[in-house]
Amino acid sequence: MLYSTTAPAAKRAAFRERLASGELLRMPGAFNPLSARLIERKGFDGVYISGAVLAADLGLPDIGLTTLSEVAGRGRQIARATDLPALIDADTGFGEPMNVARTVQELEDAGLAGCHIEDQINPKRCGHLDGKQVVDTDVAVKRIRAAVDARRDENFLIMARTDIRAAEGLDAALDRARALVDAGADAIFPEAMRTLDEFAAMRAAVDVPLLANMTEFGKSELFSVQQLRDVGMNLVIWPVSMLRIAMGATGRALGELTAEGHLRGRLDEMQHRADLYELLDYEEYNRFDTSVFNFTVER
Repeated sequence: MLYSTTAPAAKRAAFRERLASGELLRMPGAFNPLSARLIERKGFDGVYISGAVLAADLGLPDIGLTTLSEVAGRGRQIARATDLPALIDADTGFGEPMNVARTVQELEDAGLAGCHIEDQINPKRCGHLDGKQVVDTDVAVKRIRAAVDARRDENFLIMARTDIRAAEGLDAALDRARALVDAGADAIFPEAMRTLDEFAAMRAAVDVPLLANMTEFGKSELFSVQQLRDVGMNLVIWPVSMLRIAMGATGRALGELTAEGHLRGRLDEMQHRADLYELLDYEEYNRFDTSVFNFTVER
């Protein structure tokens, strides 16, 4: 009832333990707290919170327009709705290394299990758009060192994302990943890898957990969980998939409303009221409410 029954520190510790096991953790993207709860109910290992989704939720493109307060606030809402660990996209850290340090502490306070900081110039752009630019290695390293130095819970995961593959090629990505690990990154997110061989090369280059981004309509082929497991990935995210599916369905339903004036033909596509109530735990709220307010007035 209400929020997660697992404290953020416990989520972080459990997340680190599972990452250390070497298994592949599946983390679909949640576009709101209710979808995070559904991800948990369906048996996934964690929740991913995409910067692109947070921007879209505000009606904005993913070009660095969101603020730390907006991201931390939405991250808090999603993280507290589930017992799963939540990993959040912190873009470039919202400024220079000192801003990165503050970002990490704000996200810790919001109850997140970890974040990733990328090496694009600030402001950034979507990782699968052309024309991305990255900072030099010195600046990228300073961002990660600031993030690591700022955290207060050693289990808060500091993941370094590198976008250099699209700009300078695979060898540059491997070198950048090694430098970011040396700077203290707990995990690496190599963005826009194109083939399984590229993921395998990254696996051979660094000895920390690796994340694979399976976003649709981008630079990467959509590999299966088993394919990614076979090349040694530790996390896989589908960052925008659930939002895309929901918005696609909404668009079709609105079209039918326009054409037919009703949605009687789409009832089987909807989440039933009973399923929504079960997901929201209405029954437990009712029991709690009754236990508090169940009294009679003596006359």
